[in-house]
Amino acid sequence: MSYREEYNRWLGAAALTNEEKNELNAIHDNDDEIKDRFFGNLKFGTAGLRGIMGAGINRMNIHTVRHATQGLATLIAGMGKAARERGVAVCMDWRHNSDIFAKEAASVLAGNEIKVYLFDAPRPTPELSFAVRAIECIAGINITASHNPKEYNGYKVYWEDGAQLPPDHAEVVAKTIAKTDIFSEIKLMDYDRALKKGLITLIGEEVDESFLFHVLEMSINREAVGQVADTLKIVYTPFHGTGAQLVPEALRRLGLKHILCEPEQMRPDGGFSTVKSPNPENKESFKLAIELAKRENAELIIGTDPDADRVGIVVLKSGGEYVPLTGNQVGVLLLDYIINARKSAGTLPENPSAIKTIVTTEMARAAAEANGVRMFDTFTGFKFMAEKIKELETAGSHEYLLAFEESYGYLMGGFCRDKDAVTASMMIAELAAYCKTRGKTLYEAMRDLYEKYGSYAEETINIVMPGIDGLEKMEKLMSGLRENPPESIAGTEVLRVRDYLGGKIFDFKSRETSETEISGSNVLYFELSDDTRFIIRPSGTEPKIKIYILTHADSMEECGERISKYRAAAEKLKE
Repeated sequence: MSYREEYNRWLGAAALTNEEKNELNAIHDNDDEIKDRFFGNLKFGTAGLRGIMGAGINRMNIHTVRHATQGLATLIAGMGKAARERGVAVCMDWRHNSDIFAKEAASVLAGNEIKVYLFDAPRPTPELSFAVRAIECIAGINITASHNPKEYNGYKVYWEDGAQLPPDHAEVVAKTIAKTDIFSEIKLMDYDRALKKGLITLIGEEVDESFLFHVLEMSINREAVGQVADTLKIVYTPFHGTGAQLVPEALRRLGLKHILCEPEQMRPDGGFSTVKSPNPENKESFKLAIELAKRENAELIIGTDPDADRVGIVVLKSGGEYVPLTGNQVGVLLLDYIINARKSAGTLPENPSAIKTIVTTEMARAAAEANGVRMFDTFTGFKFMAEKIKELETAGSHEYLLAFEESYGYLMGGFCRDKDAVTASMMIAELAAYCKTRGKTLYEAMRDLYEKYGSYAEETINIVMPGIDGLEKMEKLMSGLRENPPESIAGTEVLRVRDYLGGKIFDFKSRETSETEISGSNVLYFELSDDTRFIIRPSGTEPKIKIYILTHADSMEECGERISKYRAAAEKLKE
């Protein structure tokens, strides 16, 4: 069926509301817009769905949510009565339509006679992952688009271990969606009827309490917190998101007394009206929080994204300036603190480990290995980290202390299996308290780590390639570099190139080929002679190529010079 035929089918569908039909009628003469909405379904993968909200098969709306849920329900129903009775936990964030989409998903599950545990209000993503494990559900659904712009929403699917849906199950769901009619083959039960029948159960406060209990169990040094609780001031902002429910409470229960919440951004707002982007990676998003911190002389600002799975911080520097720390820097600070605090507490496991992605700073490896901790690498994304944690648990070989990636995601403990900004915020606050007992700020603590482990710097460059032709450009760029890898980048010799798609390492000097430890991801990893890594991969969620520059040098000045040089080389790839 052509995109025009699909468009006309939607216009005539009885399932559409008048509002949806008016929206589609308004684009009747805009062929490009019709094509964009109807050329194909939103792609369903291990992370579920994500897209702009609106009418159409390539948009997030009640019909595409029902469609995806029917695919998941068919998978679960095929596993038998026990799987249906274990049920699915369903959660949502504060984005526009999230509550509607969550109820629609619950109604489709109920229509398939699958038990649903629906949160009574928006909650953080890590709490959904926790609920799946705690209630022993077969799966979980979270309606969220994380830190994407306000026009977006998403549909994240989790499996029984609290991690994102495994690839084999995601493939089954995708195939089921493809052969299921989006209007006529959806099993749907009225929401109120499903509540009365007991197929939908509302959950909330009791899960909050259990989740917070586990979060606070990760604390290592409450004594340090108590020593500075009267003087340490922390500003917190959830950027209008779900972190408002639990992060301040976790900090208060930790023992901190001065948690200053940015009042405008504590207000739920799916339009994110006070920020250009609700992303803690962007310093401009912290504008209001920095103003509050200056008025109150706070030493630390913590910000979590709308679904509270990512966390960023801004710290006080000498002279009263507030500067952000990167995801890499916060990860190294946390890792070093956790290792040494647990050593002091006598709780460091016999075979400790940490987990990072291949594009995350190598400073983390230096910190881990200097302290006798094994570092494991995975591909980008917490689904891979969750797989590694499960593998280590099953083998009984290592106990992980921290899993993190450069894009502001951190995970500790065994109670959830996705990045967790609630626990990370609590641990960052405890770290700040510990540093204060030693007369230091987090900025000074990071400077000390550079002296201890060496000078490292990182930068990520995004090359946006939108549209269908953008996908072709991305494929052409990756295939060209794969077939003819450069022997030098910005005048620096390439020692080895790792092609993680095929799992091969090619050594330019020996001309020999060996195997990578992991494989199956479209990533090219160039090891340069000056101890720089130049890594290229297509984004899995957005139309862009991501280039990561990781370097290690004798000084931070030299690191900066290298970053500038390789940034210029990365920009040339646009041409």
